Amino acid sequence: MHKDILQSKKTNDPNSGKHLAFRVAFYAAAILINFVLPRTASRFGLPLYLDNVGTLLAAILGGYLPGIAVGYLNNIINMRGNPGNAYYVVLSTLIAAFGSWFGTRGWFKKFGKALLTIPVFAFIGGVLGSILTYLLYGYGMGEGISAPFARALLENGTWSVFQAQLISDVVIDLIDKGITVVLVFVILKLIPEALKPGLWLTGWRQAPLSNEALKDARKNDTRSFSLRGKIVTIISAIMFMVAVVTTMISYILYQNFAKEQYIYSCRSAAKLSADLIDPDRVEDYLKMSDTDPEYLRILKELEDLRSGNPDIEFIYIYQFREDGVHVLFDLDTPEVKAQKPGDVIPMEEYLLEYRDDFFEGRRIEPMLDETIYGKLLTVFEPVYDSAGNCVCYAGADIRVEEIRLSSLNFMTKVFSLFMGFYIFILALCIWLVDYHLIYPIAAMTMSARKFAYDSEEAIDISVARLQHLDISTGDEIENLYESLSKTIASTVGYLEDVEAKGLEIAHMQHGLIYVLADLVESRDKNTGDHVRKTAAYVRLIMEKMKEKGMYSDILTDDYMADVENSAPLHDVGKIMVSDVILNKPGRLTDEEFAIMKSHTTAGKEIIQSAMSLVSDSGYLKEAKNLATYHHERWDGSGYPSGKKGEEIPLSARVMAIADVFDALVSKRSYKEPFSFEKAMDIIREGAGSQFDPTIAALFAENAEEVRKIAAAHESMLGQGIRNFEAGGSGQEKNA
Repeated sequence: MHKDILQSKKTNDPNSGKHLAFRVAFYAAAILINFVLPRTASRFGLPLYLDNVGTLLAAILGGYLPGIAVGYLNNIINMRGNPGNAYYVVLSTLIAAFGSWFGTRGWFKKFGKALLTIPVFAFIGGVLGSILTYLLYGYGMGEGISAPFARALLENGTWSVFQAQLISDVVIDLIDKGITVVLVFVILKLIPEALKPGLWLTGWRQAPLSNEALKDARKNDTRSFSLRGKIVTIISAIMFMVAVVTTMISYILYQNFAKEQYIYSCRSAAKLSADLIDPDRVEDYLKMSDTDPEYLRILKELEDLRSGNPDIEFIYIYQFREDGVHVLFDLDTPEVKAQKPGDVIPMEEYLLEYRDDFFEGRRIEPMLDETIYGKLLTVFEPVYDSAGNCVCYAGADIRVEEIRLSSLNFMTKVFSLFMGFYIFILALCIWLVDYHLIYPIAAMTMSARKFAYDSEEAIDISVARLQHLDISTGDEIENLYESLSKTIASTVGYLEDVEAKGLEIAHMQHGLIYVLADLVESRDKNTGDHVRKTAAYVRLIMEKMKEKGMYSDILTDDYMADVENSAPLHDVGKIMVSDVILNKPGRLTDEEFAIMKSHTTAGKEIIQSAMSLVSDSGYLKEAKNLATYHHERWDGSGYPSGKKGEEIPLSARVMAIADVFDALVSKRSYKEPFSFEKAMDIIREGAGSQFDPTIAALFAENAEEVRKIAAAHESMLGQGIRNFEAGGSGQEKNA
């Protein structure tokens, strides 16, 4: 019923326990597939991920929300084995979103089109995944599936670390996503078609819409911006603002936290370094050789200290004097060669402002400055001898670049987690908005647009369509639906009353017209039912013209009804002609004929008076044309205006034939009736002179139907006379 909008609610009930349990079981199976396949591949040593097979199945068969939910849960579950998997949730949700998009457009119904999706998924997993990995972990090669291939590319000497990693990730992902798509295609073919509709996650709060209606509902056919688009835009804007504010706050807090942590690391390293030396032996350390066992022991302990804190770049112990900075201990780095004990180096520019503090042994606040070794975070820890004098300073440095990379790594994690969550929340919101707001409103809109008033059956179907929606959102939408249903029902009832009264008025109007026409006709003592027969002939002629496609722009149903209903008024002007002239048995004089001809203009004036009381009446317009011009001739010799050819209104040309023919076959005060055949011959002879030749020929072609009309009316007239005479005899007897 009403397949243009609705599907059967019984066969697609989203709230049935059977459908719900079936969906839950399927989505759980999809999560299990994502869990089992990667571990199976790993166990057999296959360089594949295969962690999106279940995600794509859920996205293609269940829709955006289930696919994204399965992809999201897949990464969350895999956090137990590797917490870093949580940061790749954005990739899983993107693959789910694109998978659902391809699925709804039928890309997985044909193997060739399914293969075209591989580059898209490989781009998400390979290119975006590689960039995400770089932002998370830097240039390191790592130990992932693509690492061996990346090392092989790097050994070639052509590629940088990042390029090698990117190429290897893309190649591995192309293979992985190719196998994933093939597996998904095969599984889809194995699932019976009858089961697939039940896997799609719906939340209908009404009778489900058909696929065609769903497409219409999703279209933006509004004047400016669809409600769905506005809601999605608002949700996206709010989440974007929340993301920006949250990210900025998180970044500031993290930077402050990171700085404090690095300061703490530097201070701890400096304090531990200070504890490794004997403050009372500073002068001895300055004189030691770099091969002295005691010097080497302390140097090794400093190396162990730095190794235990990989963030620390430099560890050293200096004594600040007027002649420069005296080196006690210093550690080599891959880029910087260490100073030897006793070396004197100039004080760097960034330390000059603290020169007096160093000389006086004061505590120095952590410094963040540009040095000859780059931008460094530096912490100095004073070392005091047994007499309480500051004899030297232990220092530790961390490159500021480490802080920047740490902050970038943190921001990448925040962004990745947020984007994955954003995609999931957006899909959830769109799903809720669609089924609780957009689809109910769209269903009401389409039902209202398709509401037809042209027939009683169409009205019944339209009302049933609206009532069948059965919207039950439990909110203002449901209230709107109930109000709309009641309003439509009341309107239909009112229209039915109006239609009934209109029909009653129309019948009364037609009855009055025929009464008026009969009164006019009875004045010239015609008893041949002239007005009814001419109306029937007019109707027949117009129907035959329409069948042949003549005047298709004029002969509409409304036009034909107006002409037929106004035909009885074609001689209304005779009311102004004297009975003497109307009933004269002989030939009329020129003066009398002039008066007789005036019935056309008199009819025109009578109907014009009626038209002044009724605005825009097509019915009266045609009545005026008939009354005025039905005695015009095709050759222009008629009256009252002498119009010729198609200057004469179509309705008047039709009436001219009907009127003359009925006059010929009817008895008049001045003549006997002609035979049917003779009358038809006269019509044929008048074609092109008195009558429109095309219409006259069409009338003659349908002579048998004309004969049936004439015979039917003669039969009705005869029965009426017999009834009248029988009634009269009864009255005489009763008298």
